[in-house]
Amino acid sequence: MKNIIRLIAIEYYKIKHHKLSRILFLSYFILLSGIALIASIKFNLGHFEVHLAEQGIFNFPYIWHFNTYVADILTFFLAIIVVSMVTNEYTFRTVKQNLIDGMTKKEFVLSKFYFLVLLSLTATFFVFVMTLILGLIYSDYTSPGVVFRDIYFLFAFFLKLLGLFSLIMFLGFLFRRAAIALGFFFIWILVEWISYAVLRWELFNKEIAEFITQFFPFISIKSLLPEPVTRLNATKNLGKQIGENIDKFEGIPVHNFLIVIIWILLFVNFSYKLLQKRDL
Repeated sequence: MKNIIRLIAIEYYKIKHHKLSRILFLSYFILLSGIALIASIKFNLGHFEVHLAEQGIFNFPYIWHFNTYVADILTFFLAIIVVSMVTNEYTFRTVKQNLIDGMTKKEFVLSKFYFLVLLSLTATFFVFVMTLILGLIYSDYTSPGVVFRDIYFLFAFFLKLLGLFSLIMFLGFLFRRAAIALGFFFIWILVEWISYAVLRWELFNKEIAEFITQFFPFISIKSLLPEPVTRLNATKNLGKQIGENIDKFEGIPVHNFLIVIIWILLFVNFSYKLLQKRDL
């Protein structure tokens, strides 16, 4: 435990003295706090005034799904911090200096990973507190059984952050330049979605295409937080009016969590292998 704390402290010291990372970190949590502003949004549809807070988006247990999904949209701010955390080591040639100072290559990679875990936990805790406060204020249902029913979305959110950060950390080690790593990340996403489209078009079978692509890195990570809009009462009522069952959410399968955990372990191992084999 002492070694873990020491490695996290080293990474925290680097981040603390990196101005861009501080700005991005603060921007993420300030924008995340903006979810609370949704409660005050009102707009007119003809003769009707729609108040978003009254549409059930802050009702327990739905709010756990809604808030984690919205928070995930803002993850790009933290992703830039992660890629900078790795690539700056090469830009400022601190990789070799850390190793000269006695840090092993394994510790160097683990220090990054431990900090990613801390970063993911911090964001998850913030969402937990904010969701609990908003839910207790605006939810129509506040019995303990209802309040904590879908709290597993917090674990899905945490694992999705850690999975995404581990992937970006690996790309940082692979390319050693932030712009190239982020550029390749978006290409990677595009390739996965094109692969899904090709499989579905060639096989003419949506189920088989989804079965194959659920093992892809980004698609598996993304699947941990499906969109929540179709679960909203207003959306379901609209579906009933047109004779469609819009809400098809049946929970997050356990194997989705296992796939992402395996990818996290692989990305950490790949990062270590890259550092181990390269001449610094």
